[in-house]
Amino acid sequence: MEKVTKERLTADVNAVLQDAEDLLRQAGQVTGEEAKELRSRAAAAIRRAKDSMHEFEQRAVAQTKAAARATDTWVHEHPWTALGLAAGVAFLVGLAVNRK
Repeated sequence: MEKVTKERLTADVNAVLQDAEDLLRQAGQVTGEEAKELRSRAAAAIRRAKDSMHEFEQRAVAQTKAAARATDTWVHEHPWTALGLAAGVAFLVGLAVNRK
């Protein structure tokens, strides 16, 4: 599974938005069959953006579930270490909150 980065997703969405803006600009200047073609291209660009976002969402959910399963397994295999880490983090958060 290919890792989808925030930067790639942002670039893809920005490219689609730029395409849609260009198509809308052109659509204001044409009529008839050309207008239909431009609307069709704009619809395709929007569909690509939706598909890209849906793909990103699916991959993010899959990665989150995998991380949760790995964490659950680790905590069950090392309960005392997990408890010690949680106590340490709580102590550090308490120090940080107390300083403000």
